[in-house]
Amino acid sequence: MNKHRFLIMLLIALILSGCSLSLKNYGKVKMLPKGPGEVTIQDVIDNWEDYDIYYAGSFARYYGVRNPLGVMFDPKNNDTTLVGDAWEKVRDQKTLIEITQMIYPNTQDEPWLSEILGPDDGFYGYLYYSYGMVVLELTDNGKMYVYDLEEPGGGYSAF
Repeated sequence: MNKHRFLIMLLIALILSGCSLSLKNYGKVKMLPKGPGEVTIQDVIDNWEDYDIYYAGSFARYYGVRNPLGVMFDPKNNDTTLVGDAWEKVRDQKTLIEITQMIYPNTQDEPWLSEILGPDDGFYGYLYYSYGMVVLELTDNGKMYVYDLEEPGGGYSAF
């Protein structure tokens, strides 16, 4: 009886340690507070040339239709990189402004600016979005892979 109990406890410990080890490769988003002296979406838009900027949205890649769910800002002046298959490059400030203004009508939720942080809380960039869970995974080559954003209603924009 004690032998079985020991084996069960050992199995549970291995499962739990495996789960905690696998989370070490995931990043997170941290909502930025609003108020004086805080970074705002307008600050990021005003300094848009300091970032590689991408947006995700419904059928963006396949049909050229802009239904943005979020905008990702990857700083050019650091040693981190944000990547993702469902993200389209934003090439000018006018388009960036249009896209940020379209997020609320597409999601019916107010967007907010968040920091993208690595597993060690290192800064990777910003994400401006309004809805759903964001999955961020550190790849073998040190880049942060940002999965597609969830659409209101539970779908994903690339499907």
